Amino acid sequence: VHHIPACPFSQRLAILLDMRGARDAAEFRVVDITRPRDPGLLRKTRGSTALPVLEMPDGRVLKESLVILQFLDETLPGPCLRRDDPWERAVERMLVAKEGALVGAGYALVMSQSREAREGLLDRVLRAHGEVDAFLREWSPEGTFLFDRFGLAEAVFAPIFARFWFLDYYEGFALPEGMGRLARWREACLSH
Repeated sequence: VHHIPACPFSQRLAILLDMRGARDAAEFRVVDITRPRDPGLLRKTRGSTALPVLEMPDGRVLKESLVILQFLDETLPGPCLRRDDPWERAVERMLVAKEGALVGAGYALVMSQSREAREGLLDRVLRAHGEVDAFLREWSPEGTFLFDRFGLAEAVFAPIFARFWFLDYYEGFALPEGMGRLARWREACLSH
C-alpha cells in the first residue's frame, strides 16, 4: 500500500487490518508528498497522485480507499468487518455513501480563504453532519455503533472524525445539541 501515514484515507486501511488481525497482510510504503511523485508509481496509477494505492504482488493496482477497504475486507481470511446479513450490509453501504459529502464539506470549509463564503460553507458542513445524524437516528436510534459492534462504516468514518479536529480548532465548529446521535457515534468511533 503506497500511502501517507497521516492521511485518514490511508488510516482506514490500517484500522481494517488491525481489526482483522492482519496488519502484516499488507506492506505499507510511505510516499513523500513533499517531492514529485516517483515516475514508476505514476505509471502504475496512470498519472493519478491520489493515495492510498494498493499494488498487488502481480502488479495489478487498485485506487480509492473505499474500494481498497472493501477489497481487503472481502479477501482477507477470517470474519469480515462488513455485515454478513445482506440487508444490514446494504444499510451499512448507505451510511458509507454519506462519507464523501461530509469529507468534502469539511475540507472545503477549512481550505477556503474567502470570508464571504464562510457562512455558506459552514451551512454545508452542518447539512452533511445533519444527514449522518438523521441516518443514525433512523437506522440505529438507541445504538452506540451503527449495529452491535465497530464495523466497516465505523472504520470509514473514524479517521475522518479524528482529522476533523481542525474544524473546531480553525473554524470554531461544534456539533449542535440536536445532533446527539451523531455525537455519540463519533465519540464511540474515536474511543474505539
